Amino acid sequence: MTDWGEIEYTAVRELRGPLAVVEGVAGVGWDEFVRISLESGEERHGLVLEVDRDLAVVQVLEGTAGMAADRTRVAFAGTPLRIPVGAGWLGRVCNGRGEPIDGGPPVFGSADAAVGGSPINPVRREPPAEPVLTGVGAVDVLTTLVRGQKLPVFSTAGLPHLELAVQIAAQSTSGGEPFCVVFAGMGLTHADAAGVRAGLAERFGAGELALMLNTADDPVIERLLTPRVALTVAEHLAFEEGRHVLVVMTDMTAYAEALREVSAARGEIPGRRAYPGYLYSDLASLYERCGKVRGVPGSLTVLPVLTMPAGDITHPVPDLTGYITEGQIVLSPQAHARGVYPPVDPLASLSRLMRKGAGRDRTRADHLDVAAQLLAALARARQIRELADLIGRAALSPTDERYLDLDQAFLDHFLAQRPDENRPFDEALDRAWQVLRTLPRSQLGMIPAEFLDALGDEAADVGGDG
Repeated sequence: MTDWGEIEYTAVRELRGPLAVVEGVAGVGWDEFVRISLESGEERHGLVLEVDRDLAVVQVLEGTAGMAADRTRVAFAGTPLRIPVGAGWLGRVCNGRGEPIDGGPPVFGSADAAVGGSPINPVRREPPAEPVLTGVGAVDVLTTLVRGQKLPVFSTAGLPHLELAVQIAAQSTSGGEPFCVVFAGMGLTHADAAGVRAGLAERFGAGELALMLNTADDPVIERLLTPRVALTVAEHLAFEEGRHVLVVMTDMTAYAEALREVSAARGEIPGRRAYPGYLYSDLASLYERCGKVRGVPGSLTVLPVLTMPAGDITHPVPDLTGYITEGQIVLSPQAHARGVYPPVDPLASLSRLMRKGAGRDRTRADHLDVAAQLLAALARARQIRELADLIGRAALSPTDERYLDLDQAFLDHFLAQRPDENRPFDEALDRAWQVLRTLPRSQLGMIPAEFLDALGDEAADVGGDG
């Protein structure tokens, strides 16, 4: 329970958007939790954004609509916002502030923790080394997610990124070890929020999910709190209770837009595209809370989802996210237009930690070689397709034709997957092998002979041009 100070301040100088400026304060610090009492008896809450001499700028979590500056009382807690933590969050649906919206009682825990959190000490970090299998073949085989990794999904408006995020949250596992998911939705429509709840119903019923939903009509300030509450809950589950936790955060662009709106209300000097100059450090303060801690059995893996305005990957949000994270999964409008789900662009996607968490004794001995060969073949197929557009398909060699066949087989046989299909890893990798069999053996130079020999006659050279 929050221990509120005895002093209540009534000198609210100004209400500006989601902010309240309180004057005459003393002993108030940055990030303090605030209770705001209205004349009607309603209570709201906020956080101190800035203190300048006897002035405190408070961001009101529920917004300032309906507040009157001359009839408002403000009390400061003397500490940052803290929430209870523990397994009590699993199986619960809350809003972006962590308040239950599932009709149940408040969430209780054996301990509490500050929502602000802090990045993991680099000295205590342990290198990621084990996979998190998502049941999505394109992710598991070509951009393997590793425990403790931060791997964002880059998308554009109109693509099924939310559907993919829900599928990954519903299907992910960690080799039979204790595993759970914390899902943080930001700026969702009510239809999307209902879809998220429906898609995660099975994991929710199993008590393996904590769900936090901030909808588009919720106060914008709450959107800034949502990922921090989610990460605080996940940190305790991972580092205190020894679970492997996957945190899915969507949409980080909505989060950045909220940050820009608050920055503008504070009158700060804008940076790129009017985002605040501290956007990079703010995003890093979230992403860097994931990882593995030496000597602790659990791990915290983050999968942020963000939409790129107008598909611009150089937009500040994806651009800065790319600097902080360890790869990206990029969704392709072209693949989506061809009716393929999930529309992952394999040549634009990358998991920088894949070699740490895949291969012999982790996924399968032939995994890394097959993935590398498939990506090389797809890159060659893309070049040949561009050449065919110039000179015509009739001028291509037989082997070039096989590369175009491989490209189609990749879309139809490997990439395409139902949104409710949990594809086992072995099946996904076997499908990659089947796609590679489209090529003559002379074109599979990146795969060791021991694996090719196991294919038998189907991989024999059929007279390609090498």
